[in-house]
Amino acid sequence: MTHPMVDEPDTFDVLDEALSDHAEDETEQPSLALFEGDIGTLFPEQRDCLHALLRHRYISADHHPGQWAVLLANQDVIKSRLNDLFLDLHVDRDLRVAFKRSATPEGGDQLPSLLRNVSHTKEETIVMISLRRRFFTQRQEGDYAVFVDRETLLEEVADHRPETATHRAMDHKRANNAIDGLATAAVLLRTDDPDRFQISPIIEVLLPIEKLRALWTWLITSNGADDTPSQDADASDDELDTLFDTDGVQE
Repeated sequence: MTHPMVDEPDTFDVLDEALSDHAEDETEQPSLALFEGDIGTLFPEQRDCLHALLRHRYISADHHPGQWAVLLANQDVIKSRLNDLFLDLHVDRDLRVAFKRSATPEGGDQLPSLLRNVSHTKEETIVMISLRRRFFTQRQEGDYAVFVDRETLLEEVADHRPETATHRAMDHKRANNAIDGLATAAVLLRTDDPDRFQISPIIEVLLPIEKLRALWTWLITSNGADDTPSQDADASDDELDTLFDTDGVQE
């Protein structure tokens, strides 16, 4: 019995076609490589967001709108990359700020960290307390952006200077340095006027009510000390530690 002839594809033709289709699929997929040897798996905008979080002490919707939008859309991906570095991600959608911080294991053991704790001077602590109270009050009154002048902050520090303090010029210099230091840390945001600042919403994260009360108590108690520089003159007590984590490479 004669069977009808059926044209069967050659094995090599099938293989060639499959390889050709695979090559076309690979060609259609955009490369994520940004430099030679790059095997990163994040899109450029995701990398830019991660870079901003690692570089800056924090990012905000107002001052980093592009990175903020990418973060909200890719929070799990960005958090995963930070977790790989023993860092955690904190996002406050109400204040519209986000920052990295050292991860804390459940067992309480120490993990390697790229960050370090910052000890603030007494003058910086006074300024931060003043900023936190002013920020809270004016936000309650409906002001979205809260501003403060350098002279106001200098007067605030002077009001908390112990009566025994006699080195006025040195105290004034320390107060100015405290303001400039907080501006560098982006707790105070510079404006066109070098002596006028906008208070960053990050102040509310740095000084929650509980810590604010502890610092206020510490400030009142320490006011009786003399003005001789000492270890106690720096806000390095337990309640002043870890006010904010900064990237160790930056400082």
